[in-house]
Amino acid sequence: MLVALAVADRPGTARAEVIDPPPPPVDPERGNFWRDLLTPHKDEIDLILTRARQALSQADMALYSDTDPTGLERTRFYKEVYGMLKYARRLAPDNVDVLRLLGQTADEHGKTREAIEALQAAIDLVGPDKVGADVTGRLGIIYLRLGKLDDAIRYLHAAEGPVIAGQPITAHVLVHLATALAARGQMGEAIDVLANAIPAQVPYYTNELVVVSFALAVQYDRDEQRGAAFEILDRMQTILQGQLATMVQMQLGGIRFAPAEDRHYYNGLLYEAAGHYAEARAEWALYAANGDAPYRRRALDHIAALDELRRDAPRALARSLGITPPPPPPPPTGHRRRHP
Repeated sequence: MLVALAVADRPGTARAEVIDPPPPPVDPERGNFWRDLLTPHKDEIDLILTRARQALSQADMALYSDTDPTGLERTRFYKEVYGMLKYARRLAPDNVDVLRLLGQTADEHGKTREAIEALQAAIDLVGPDKVGADVTGRLGIIYLRLGKLDDAIRYLHAAEGPVIAGQPITAHVLVHLATALAARGQMGEAIDVLANAIPAQVPYYTNELVVVSFALAVQYDRDEQRGAAFEILDRMQTILQGQLATMVQMQLGGIRFAPAEDRHYYNGLLYEAAGHYAEARAEWALYAANGDAPYRRRALDHIAALDELRRDAPRALARSLGITPPPPPPPPTGHRRRHP
């Protein structure tokens, strides 16, 4: 197509100059015989992957906000994306990116068997060292939920690495690896996994460091190292100031705990550290309600301590006001009432 422009040479005259438009950008892969032969659906697959990533990103934002309190919208997104990726896999069964996202959506959609199969297929194609922590880590977390500790630890170890800001999976892998090691009786190793990931000096807590640091406080508490747990929480409080409870609660919302009752333990310690004792007691009670919970005794210890604190609160307030509190009521004597 040609474009004609009027160009003035001198006052009162003009001439027409014909200018060719710039050529369209050339696709470097256009007409690539081998690409078209080996990956005939590449353009369609790329489009599906782009749309899937956008939809999943939008769906996951609901985990950190109140825009989808029931989770129905997020479930709808994952259901639609799951169908798209199933179709993409039929077109490109050996595409690692398709398998990665298919495993993620299947897992979030409750299709555990399909998730394991897709993630394992991705690992088989390129190996556990190259496939990425989002594949090996997610597979390890699934096995942890299923109670298969050896498989969980193997894949979580393969995904283990430094905590990277903006990549939540790097923190979630460490939290679940510590949980798995502790469940196998290796509490020292569990604590080391988390402690070694935290810098000696933390000028600022990223979201990922918030998760790992609070998980370390939880493991110290479970190991009855109460002073060490308090030190971690005090350091976080000093740096985060009034944002500790908000930031931790927001980041815990993005974790799918394994076992599921661990959420109550984490929430119990968070509420207790924030001074919300009624909420803390409720969370500890929910955790302890599971008679098989491995740290049930620690949860009951927290409940007893909170009950003691509540009983002593009026007397402590009276002492702070300079009032001599009345003596506590005498214990019952155990005498039986006489009958006439």
